[in-house]
Amino acid sequence: MTARSSFVTVANRLPVDRRIEPDGTSSWRRSPGGLVTAIAPIMQRRHGAWLGWHGAADEELEPLELDGMSLVPVPLSSEDVELYYEGFSNATLWPLYHDVVAPPVFDRAMWDSYKALNQRFAEAAAQVADENAVVWVQDYQLQLVPAMLRALRPDLRIGFFLHIPFPPVELFWRLPWRREIVEGLLGADLVGFQRPGGASNFIRLCRRLLGLPYKGNEIYVDDRTVTAQAFPISIDFTELDSMVREPEIMARAKEIRAEIGDPEHMLLGVDRLDYTKGIGQRLEAFGELLDEGRIQPGEAVFVQIATPSRERVEEYRRLRDDIELQVGRINGEHGILGQAPVQYFHQSYDRRELAALYLAADVMVVTPLRDGMNLVAKEYVACRHDLRGALVLSEFAGAADELRQSYLVNPYDVEGLKRQMLTAMRATPHEVARRMRALRRRVSTHDVDRWASDFLTALES
Repeated sequence: MTARSSFVTVANRLPVDRRIEPDGTSSWRRSPGGLVTAIAPIMQRRHGAWLGWHGAADEELEPLELDGMSLVPVPLSSEDVELYYEGFSNATLWPLYHDVVAPPVFDRAMWDSYKALNQRFAEAAAQVADENAVVWVQDYQLQLVPAMLRALRPDLRIGFFLHIPFPPVELFWRLPWRREIVEGLLGADLVGFQRPGGASNFIRLCRRLLGLPYKGNEIYVDDRTVTAQAFPISIDFTELDSMVREPEIMARAKEIRAEIGDPEHMLLGVDRLDYTKGIGQRLEAFGELLDEGRIQPGEAVFVQIATPSRERVEEYRRLRDDIELQVGRINGEHGILGQAPVQYFHQSYDRRELAALYLAADVMVVTPLRDGMNLVAKEYVACRHDLRGALVLSEFAGAADELRQSYLVNPYDVEGLKRQMLTAMRATPHEVARRMRALRRRVSTHDVDRWASDFLTALES
């Protein structure tokens, strides 16, 4: 076991990806995600430890060191992946917390696996954490860990952050194991949410379900005080802002425009292929604009990146089929020789290519039906130092609370979505620049470093 640490992060995944070298050997590299970017510098400064699964089932690894961090793998079997991860985490909690966009599955075997895995993570954290250490537990896969860890190590300072939305009481009430989840979260000293509404939902639930007294954002549990508070997550603004100023990225953005036929308007969507992201709604709106002649073939091209996600889950396989049929219909009816109005890519892109896509796009369309934050919206803003891009953003993304100068939409209202897409396309350069300047001011001053610092300051104070 690795040496004990005074700062421990517990997440479903380790912050590394395995890379297979040309000679067949394997190595590890740091993952590019926003959470890793936020926490890695803190881990390095504090010589912290990160506990999580390394991504391969039925394989046990020894702890390793990378980029000044101690990484402690927590093993998962194939059955664990099926029941805990694909099952309770993503077939039960994910749809329930996202407004039941898809029906949640309530299965006792999945719940038993979720409990067992949360106990495994808690026991691993208890072994790694030093006396009076700070432990930061991440996201919906590990909601039982705070209470389990407190039972093992009452000396610890425990924080929890939920990266996805927390649902209203009426939806959460459906969960057969609602009491256990709430009691699990109350093991933390600080429970963080993306939006104030999530914190309010949690406080109301504690009162209604457990009868706990509260004042403001403080919940009183036995002899402890648990704080529930919003900490909207963000991105590394400086990294992206610098990247898109590189001549190579600027040249690639021009190439992208040329490759799609240099349309007057390039619209862009970048999402995981997930039923919460509203991909179908935005394509429906774009298709109707073509049907009605309000956009002419060749005038606008919609580039949709749909990163593969949870492909073993039936709901996701059906979604992929539906989206691809929708794309085929639009292109079949409105395509012209050598140019399709929808350019659809079911594949992953690295950050540099995404940055070039952001810089190339006139209109970024971010229309989730429900989203904890949606960092793509903030990434787009960070990449538009030229003040030329317009952001069409769902009211149901957490980012909408901060990015008020975007073109806000209700993605369920296809007519309203069509109007805002057209408004963004036809806006004057002065209007686009005015809005983007305000958006960049917000994202640059509320970046990922500030998010992590605000949370840890609140936890340790």
